Amino acid sequence: MEPLNFSFDVSCPQERAFDLWANRIDTWWPTDHTVSGSKDVKVVLESGVGGRIYERTPEGEEHDWGEITAWEPPRQLSYLWHIGSDRSDATSVTVRFLSKGPSDTTVQIEHDGWERLGARAVERRNRNSDGWQSLVTYYQAATSSITNMTEGKQ
Repeated sequence: MEPLNFSFDVSCPQERAFDLWANRIDTWWPTDHTVSGSKDVKVVLESGVGGRIYERTPEGEEHDWGEITAWEPPRQLSYLWHIGSDRSDATSVTVRFLSKGPSDTTVQIEHDGWERLGARAVERRNRNSDGWQSLVTYYQAATSSITNMTEGKQ
C-alpha cells in the first residue's frame, strides 16, 4: 500500500521549523488530535532515538503515541506511530525539513507501514490522511506565529 506523502512550505528557517515540531510540539498540537481529548493535555516528544511520544492529562495519565527512530536535527526525525492503538499496530512517520534559503523551509511528511494493519489498513490510512491534512494547518499557523514574534510583528 502506498505511503501518505505531504509536502508544504513554511516561512521560517530550517532550524526553527525542526525545533517547533520536535521540541515544542505541545505549543501547536490540537487537543482534538489526542487520545484523551482533554483540554489541558500536554503533548511530549522526547528528543533522541528511543524517545517516547505521548500525551499526559492534567490528572497525570499518560497515553503512548510512538517512539523516535531517527533524530537528525535540523533535517529529519522519524518515529513509530500508534496513537490510540497498540504498539504492535505502529506505522512509520518521517518528517524532513529542507532549507529553501535563510527564512524558508519545505516540510515533507511520509507516513507508511500500512501493510502491518492487514484488513484495517485502508480505513486507518484514510483516517490518517484526513488527520494529517488538518494537523498541517496548525503547524503552519505556529510557524507564522514564531516568524511574526521574531520580526516583532505580534
